[in-house]
Amino acid sequence: MKKYILLLLMSCLAFAQQTPASKQTKSILIMGGKAHLGNGEVIENSLISIVNGKIGAIGDARVMKPMKHDVTIDASGKQIYPGFIAPNTTLGLVEIDAVRASDDESEMGEFNPHIRSLIAYNTESVLVETMRPNGVLVAQITPRGGRISGTSSVVQLDAWNWEDAVIKENGGIHLNWPRSYSRSWSDGGAIQPNKKYDEQLKEVQEFYNNASAYLKSTNAKRDIPYEAMKGIESGEKTLFIHANGEKEIIDAVLFKIKNNIKNMTIVGGYYAYKVADLLKENNISVLLRRVHDLPVLEDEDVNLPYKNAKLLVDKGILVGLENSGDMERMQARNLPFYAGTCAAWGLSKEEALKLITLNTAKILGIDDNYGSLESGKSATLFISNGDALDMRTNTITKAFIDGREISLESHQTELYERYKGKYENENSNK
Repeated sequence: MKKYILLLLMSCLAFAQQTPASKQTKSILIMGGKAHLGNGEVIENSLISIVNGKIGAIGDARVMKPMKHDVTIDASGKQIYPGFIAPNTTLGLVEIDAVRASDDESEMGEFNPHIRSLIAYNTESVLVETMRPNGVLVAQITPRGGRISGTSSVVQLDAWNWEDAVIKENGGIHLNWPRSYSRSWSDGGAIQPNKKYDEQLKEVQEFYNNASAYLKSTNAKRDIPYEAMKGIESGEKTLFIHANGEKEIIDAVLFKIKNNIKNMTIVGGYYAYKVADLLKENNISVLLRRVHDLPVLEDEDVNLPYKNAKLLVDKGILVGLENSGDMERMQARNLPFYAGTCAAWGLSKEEALKLITLNTAKILGIDDNYGSLESGKSATLFISNGDALDMRTNTITKAFIDGREISLESHQTELYERYKGKYENENSNK
């Protein structure tokens, strides 16, 4: 058995990550493309200057005089976007589900705020490189399991190791809110109340109280889990509460108010639209669950997952899109098409684009440098032949992370070229 596992691991390593790009040394000028800035604005005929990993200047090519650059890229007829951001993902934490040694997505125990997903992030994961050809260039690496699963960090997806990849380290604590109900599949899927719900809420509050008391103490014996909670009250860290039900979301808001928590985001938020006014009043953002999904209940609007983003945006909620669930690591590459579906169901294309660019950057606290095409920000962007939110036209020709032109090759593209050549040769011989 060990022999077969070793062979399996070796076969995966054979298709390791493409070599990360070197630091930008030559200035780059991109001319003529239609630039979607990520903040709702569009420049039809753009000029973008990239110097030392930053956007040196961006504007209308008809009125800006281009300066001399080392490299000039003609993007006429193409579209330019900021790199898409995938939040709440276990990308790089699991390589082979059936091999326990390659699975680092969760830890034993209930309250684990001290578990840092970043140090388990594998930049060599073959899945990481499959994100880039669809424009997903940044991700929030998030642990799973327990009541408090751990601490997330934000990384860019072209790096030698996690130290090189990190954009924002330990920026969020993830709390899996108790469910007020459960389904009994032995009883035909009947919904039943969770009789331990109040008790579980009490456990969460007690842990928070103990951590708060510990952080205010000057002579307490060191407690690493409590210590990891530092920054929640001050707003240095965001408390990400994973909840979908209306009651759960209301109770989470009350928890925020009671404990004077500055930054809170609801993750999942399927029924957040029902309490949107409460969320808006308390400045709480939402990372909305997977758009391409079925309704939770049999008797509700079958199109609710598609409409959910617009319902929240119309109420003034800061909304991003996340992709947790079945096959989440592989499906993270579909993030732009989730945004495209939101556009098909009521949002404008530029509002939908914000769901996976600037809005998510604001939620993750990296909007000072990522999420939009603006002068002074990181040159993390890509050029597409067509609409990047449409799977029929999302064909990326060039991509940059911090000004470095990265590889768009992967094991999948290699297979495509291999079998394309095979069938072309067969057809030519007929």
